[in-house]
Amino acid sequence: MKIHEKNNSPSYSFEVFPPKRDGSKEQILSTLEEIVKYEPDFISVTYGASGSERGNETIEICSHIKDDFKIEPLMHLTCAGAGKADIDAVMADMKNRGLNNALLMRGDRREELSEEEQFKDFHHASDLIGYVASKYDIGIGGACYPEKHISSKSVTSDLLHLRTKVQSGVNFLISQFFFDNEKFYRFVHEARSVDIDIPIFAGIMPVLNKNQIHRMVQLSGASLPDKFRKILDRYEHNPEALRDAGIAYASEQIVDLLSSDVDGIHLYVMNKPEIARKISENIGSILKDCKQKNTKQEQG
Repeated sequence: MKIHEKNNSPSYSFEVFPPKRDGSKEQILSTLEEIVKYEPDFISVTYGASGSERGNETIEICSHIKDDFKIEPLMHLTCAGAGKADIDAVMADMKNRGLNNALLMRGDRREELSEEEQFKDFHHASDLIGYVASKYDIGIGGACYPEKHISSKSVTSDLLHLRTKVQSGVNFLISQFFFDNEKFYRFVHEARSVDIDIPIFAGIMPVLNKNQIHRMVQLSGASLPDKFRKILDRYEHNPEALRDAGIAYASEQIVDLLSSDVDGIHLYVMNKPEIARKISENIGSILKDCKQKNTKQEQG
């Protein structure tokens, strides 16, 4: 089933990533066995870490999610290093495996590729989205940035680029992580004002350590509200306390988002099943209540 055709608002989903070059495949399989207990509506799998096996790892994990757990997987697919023939091969493999959804992105530059090899037929996410949408019957997700993409010149230009992606064939959006819900609400309002009317799922990243968050903020451009900085400063030398505070902060974000009728929550679990467990337990009754209310409203 295509993710955007599911009638289960608000959506609740997880994101995992394939093992790194020296990682264990058993670890990701063990992670999946744990997180599926919390009945996510779908699980997204990022593009693999290195070399020609990148896409193979991702599609194998997606097949495992679909076949063994009966949960819809969302396969990440990027422009970097991919031409039309590469995409066609992936689409054929997805069809053979019964995979119906892909998150299409530009992707980061790959160090092992020359400048000519970086972006062959697709220079922007909208190019890849338009190509896939015109040829294949799958659900297409796109990425969005509540505080604009770090390379965009302005919020306005970023919104216009996002509208182009949506018009090219995107069915739903997943946001980059953010730590200030007001910035997400403002982004959704602005997106609706430029006729972006598809579901927008809020990406939530629980903080586990201070170095992790500063590195990710530097790469993404996400801002840190004062109350979040206080948590980092107060507990930076106590890993257990910082982890608990980070999970509590993410849970508080999600409760507020659900209470504000967000389209969905996409939780970046970072292959740590305890994150999915603790947050799902924290918000379980609230999520259930939201789903029940929306179901009643649709029926009556």
